[in-house]
Order: sequence, then C-alpha cells, then structure tokens
Amino acid sequence: MAQPLPFYQVDAFAEGVFSGNPAAVVPLPFWLPDATLAAIAAENNLSETAFFVPLGGDRGFHLRWFTPTFEIDLCGHATLAAAFVLFNELGFAGPRLRFDSQSGPLYVEKMGGPDSGLLALDFPSWPPRPLAVTETMARAFGAAPLEAFVGRDLLCLFADEDEVRGLVPNLAALHELPYICNIASAPGRPGGGFDFVSRVFCPEVGIPEDPVTGSAHSLLTPFWAARLGKTRLEAFQASARGGRLSCELRGDRVRIAGRAALYLRGTIFV
Repeated sequence: MAQPLPFYQVDAFAEGVFSGNPAAVVPLPFWLPDATLAAIAAENNLSETAFFVPLGGDRGFHLRWFTPTFEIDLCGHATLAAAFVLFNELGFAGPRLRFDSQSGPLYVEKMGGPDSGLLALDFPSWPPRPLAVTETMARAFGAAPLEAFVGRDLLCLFADEDEVRGLVPNLAALHELPYICNIASAPGRPGGGFDFVSRVFCPEVGIPEDPVTGSAHSLLTPFWAARLGKTRLEAFQASARGGRLSCELRGDRVRIAGRAALYLRGTIFV
C-alpha cells in the first residue's frame, strides 16, 4: 500500500506566488531510502526538493536537498521554504529554527515583527579566490568575463547589470565547467535599489538556470562586501522569475533574508 506524505510547494525569495524560486518541501517522520528521496525529487522536477526529519527535543531538524538529478550540499531557497512550512503550516512556535545539514548547522529566524513575513538564513561565508578567465568561460556565458573567482562555485564578473541580464549562455559549454553553480554577477544600476545583481546556471545538477539561489550568496556576499566596502547588501537575481535577497556579512557567516509564499499543499503517495 502506498504511503501518504504531506507535500508543499513554496515560492522562496518571493513577494508573492509566481516569483522567486519554487521549492518542494516534504516533511518526513523518518528517513526513507535515498533512492526514494531521489525519485520524489525527480518526479517533482523543481530545482530542489527539501526533506526534513525531527531530531527530537530541542535539537531541531535534519535537512537534505535534492535537485532532479543530485543531492546537493547546501541550498538556500529550499531551506527558506522548509522554514516557511514549519513556521506557517506545521505550527513551529519558536522564533528560530535549527537545521543540521551536510554544510553543518544552519539557522532560520523570523525578522521584523510577527507580520513582516521576513525570514533570515544563517549560512556559512565562502569567500572566493581569484581565477584566470578562460576561453571556456567566455563560450559558456556568451560573453567574456572581466574577472573570475572560485570557491565551491564559479563567479564571473561582468561590466554592468544590463550585460548580466542580457547574457545568452551556451549550456553545452557550461557543462565543461566543473562547478555546481556558475554565477554571473555585476554591480547594480546606480539608483536601482540593488548593490549587485546575478544570474546562476547549474546544468551539472539538472538546473539550466536557477531562478534564485540562496547558496550562491554564501559566495557573493563576502565578495561584494569586500569589493564595495559594506557589510549590508541588497541583491537581485535577475532570472525570468526574479528574486530579492537582503544579505549581511557577519564574520564567517552570512545572513540572507527574504520572504516566501505558499503555492500548493497536498499529499503524495510513494
């Protein structure tokens, strides 16, 4: 007999539905086999499906993320979505959640009062190191970057926001770059309300272009904080759906804040 499981779809880093990055959230009483988790994520066919199980007492939850093809080590928007479900659908009463994950302990807390809807992720900071620009990068992004940097992910810098928005990447060439996320970024337009903009391409894990990528801001936040000389930054990911992120560098951690909206609640049977 098929086992029913609760299912939620949440638009994260969004001011309302149909914007931001959609994530599936599947709360579990205990871990199912990895093959089943992977099959659920493939069936959902969203950039990420988040699964969590309670750890008992006040220890929080164990959180994992799957793309349609890959279990990933850190995902921001699906963490935000999981926290949204716990706070708004499952009755978690505290102001702050703890998740254990492949990237260590992660925290999500409510900000700005009970009705603001703003949730802040506490994530690791991943400052990148310089890397030589290559011809493959230029082919992959459809334009030659001015500079390149690398950590877990690749960061390629371009002249301005308009260039980043207008990039037409070559997905076949992106597959030649050995990184989970390939990030294009530039300063925001003067007076445009954003310190920097980005787009993120992840074909190696089944995501040609990710709508809004919280984990990429573990790299982007320390980079732009150093480049712009400020620790608080407003960011926009300029995908077709788009998403706004409020970022702050806090030593070896970053705070990444945004809102979320429930699109769907239901039941799946596995």
